[in-house]
Amino acid sequence: MRRVAKLSAACLVSAALALSVTACGSTSSEKDSGSSGSSSDGDKSGLKIGLAFDVGGRGDHSFNDSAARGADKAKKELGAQMKELTAKTSDTEADREQRLGDLADAGYNPIVGVGYAYASSMQKVAKQYPKTTFGIVDSQVPGSNVDSIVFTEEQGSYLAGVAAALKSKAHHVGFIGGVDVPLIKKFEAGFVQGVTDTDKKIKVERQYLSHGSDTSGFASPDKGKEAAQGMLDKGADVVYAAAGSSGNGAIEAVAGTKGAWAIGVDSDQYQIPGLAKYKKAILTSVVKNVDIGVFDLIKSVKDGKPKTGTSTYALAQGGVSLATSGGNLDDIKTQLDAAKKKITDGAVKVKTTP
Repeated sequence: MRRVAKLSAACLVSAALALSVTACGSTSSEKDSGSSGSSSDGDKSGLKIGLAFDVGGRGDHSFNDSAARGADKAKKELGAQMKELTAKTSDTEADREQRLGDLADAGYNPIVGVGYAYASSMQKVAKQYPKTTFGIVDSQVPGSNVDSIVFTEEQGSYLAGVAAALKSKAHHVGFIGGVDVPLIKKFEAGFVQGVTDTDKKIKVERQYLSHGSDTSGFASPDKGKEAAQGMLDKGADVVYAAAGSSGNGAIEAVAGTKGAWAIGVDSDQYQIPGLAKYKKAILTSVVKNVDIGVFDLIKSVKDGKPKTGTSTYALAQGGVSLATSGGNLDDIKTQLDAAKKKITDGAVKVKTTP
């Protein structure tokens, strides 16, 4: 009787998770208006990955897609099953706790929160499920069963600033941040330092799309396009957007302006099929290899030695980098290599706040 009861309980949990996913499902054109869920089977190895995406989810051509690549690799190489849930811009802490708890109840392990917004909810939920390994991208969460996956975004952004300064003919560039939070301030700080270290006379425009708990700045291409167009109208000819899928709008605006360059973020956006018609305007991208951090965590669970603590992916280890697709950086490669060496050698300390 106990065995039957346990099986029934497990079925009820699975059913409840499926129901919650269905009830919150969003269309592909409204990814930020509701939670979406999808699952896929591996080779039934027993490894079950739970992915809790930030707003925008899979298909944002940027941050979430980078995390998805890591999970997809684990599915293919390690034979894992996978469940994906996506945040809403209107999420409360209770919503995020529910999302993580649902995945834990359904037996997913590890569970990865993609984005700093999951920090508080993960700290609480991880305590409730001590036998489950959790991972969080872009934040540090205490806990004996949590792997905090962080990156030196400021270092990659510094190199983007060097490139922008060397490529700008107008001596005028712009930075667009998705949300005015410490994480995105790291992108801004590194970019501005890279620009000014290269040419102190260059003017730098800065704008954020949303503030505080309003995360819509990461999933509003229209806002990104408007912000970039404003900078272009003021004379900027290089625009760097660290703004999730909102950056797609910025790239579109730049592509419509002759002689202007866009700098992408998180993924090599020159190589993204959904942005192919704009790729001639993409100078480079600050690549943050979230996929590596996510895969490393998943593999550690598969190997029976779950990673915990803080896992830092820096420029020196390839955690962040500057994409070279399109060959647009070929003529300044020497200067970029020199800047990278100064960072990795410690000669240049990149700021994390503007």
